[in-house]
Amino acid sequence: MIPQTDPRANYLAHKDEIDRAIGGVLERGRYILGPEVEAFEREFATYLGVGHVIGVGNGTDALRLALESAGVHPGDTVVTVSHTAVATIAAIELAGAIPLLVDIDSATFTIDCELLEDVLRTRRVSAIVPVHLYGRPADMETIVELARRYATRVIEDCAQSHGASIGSRKTGSFGVTAAFSFYPTKNLGALGDGGAIVTNDRGIAERARLLREYGWTERYVSRIPGMNTRLDELQAAILRVKLRYLDAENARRREIAGAYSKGLGKVRLPADHAGHVYHQYVIRSKDRDALRAKLMAGGVGTLVHFPVPVHLQPAYVRLEHGPLPETESAAEEVLSLPMYPELGDAAVERVIQELAG
Repeated sequence: MIPQTDPRANYLAHKDEIDRAIGGVLERGRYILGPEVEAFEREFATYLGVGHVIGVGNGTDALRLALESAGVHPGDTVVTVSHTAVATIAAIELAGAIPLLVDIDSATFTIDCELLEDVLRTRRVSAIVPVHLYGRPADMETIVELARRYATRVIEDCAQSHGASIGSRKTGSFGVTAAFSFYPTKNLGALGDGGAIVTNDRGIAERARLLREYGWTERYVSRIPGMNTRLDELQAAILRVKLRYLDAENARRREIAGAYSKGLGKVRLPADHAGHVYHQYVIRSKDRDALRAKLMAGGVGTLVHFPVPVHLQPAYVRLEHGPLPETESAAEEVLSLPMYPELGDAAVERVIQELAG
């Protein structure tokens, strides 16, 4: 069986370095918010070209604190999409804000900017949360310009776009702040949970650092109400190792995507983009479930990201939204093929043959 994703393979690819990094943390005896977290925050900030990175416990907390640190208040309206991991919506509601869902562009799976402008023209919106889905950046130039024109904030959801770029700028550097997840299957994945808030705004960074640990300015003294969501030293040490290989592994993902695109001529393929990092390679099929069963029978694992749009899930049918035909169509048709940097050429060819057969 060719798995759809394989985080263990990525660990094995860097096993010696990761094991040494873990051993160093264990021997030093500092396990929470120590030198590894500080070093990772500096290195990831340099990689992204931003001023500040704040490591937290997971990607949901990262987005929640990004919203709160940027000045989104309870009761504020935040515009985002329904074709996303439910974590996007959960984080908005955890911040006390009210999600307003708009449709996606059928080619890119990211927010439809024309529909976004329709909302901004008629509603007071505190923030826009564009989701860079499957490794493809949203149309950030347009989104940032719309935010400027209608006096709102942009807070990027970068959970699937580690290393993705538009021109020379990486995702995470366009909004007032952004959130990353380091879940093990991400392009930059920990061996457990982790997340980060990134920003160029010193005030946002300072508030995020307070919020992640009880609002402490000194130990046991809270300046503001906060929470407990800290990136631990072990995960930071692992991420420091993996960060060194991120660009090379994203290049391999692009090679795999290129082979798929060349070999799957009759399949509806993802829209190309120079800065795409192919967290997932997502095709579309009207007979998606039958195709998935065929591939499984041939030893090819697949996943559906995401089978039920957020607005159709029982917990969120109450959310406000307009017509979402592209979102609902995507949920019925999308299929994620095997995609991870350790996937060999022979396995890629086998996936192509099973799809063509």
